[in-house]
Amino acid sequence: MRCVFVALRVRDGNRSERVMFDDFAPFVPPQFGIKLASERWERVGSERLREAVFCHEQKIFERTDADAIDDVATTIVAVDYMMGMMHRVVGTVRIHAETAETWYGSRLAIDPAYRNVYGLGSGLIYRAVTTAHARGCRTFLANVQLANVEFFRRLAWEPIRAIEVANRPHALMRADLSAYPPCTDDAFVSTVHRRRAS
Repeated sequence: MRCVFVALRVRDGNRSERVMFDDFAPFVPPQFGIKLASERWERVGSERLREAVFCHEQKIFERTDADAIDDVATTIVAVDYMMGMMHRVVGTVRIHAETAETWYGSRLAIDPAYRNVYGLGSGLIYRAVTTAHARGCRTFLANVQLANVEFFRRLAWEPIRAIEVANRPHALMRADLSAYPPCTDDAFVSTVHRRRAS
């Protein structure tokens, strides 16, 4: 992102301008909340983020990544805080029951400006699995892009087999539910604090 500075100089009634440019990193708030989407703006923010990541950035889908699962899925979002209030969606994931005991997580997406925030991705995954666990899940699965397999391994997931999704290689992975105790409070908001550089 570029910032534009305009320096003004007035001498004997004549005004001159000097334009200067400087680069700066986007502002990243220090606090985030992870919760089940309960407001319309949260669901809309999730849809827009998914479209930005899966259609425009990764080009897995053409116009939209929406599908029939959205009609039955529970959406989970990570939101940033501005002035102590929830501001916008910066991360999302969804969960749905394939059967009463087998659940899937999918459409995990983080805003590119927030991917270096420690705990956002893992926090979304944790809330996804613990929520499903509380709703009767005995097996929690996800189709994981190969670049993310090691990240999921560190979070107590194991690969089952190689698969393809949208003509791209993925790994079907399973979560170790013993690492994800049930979260029965749908209104609970977990908090992630951005680590300061040392």
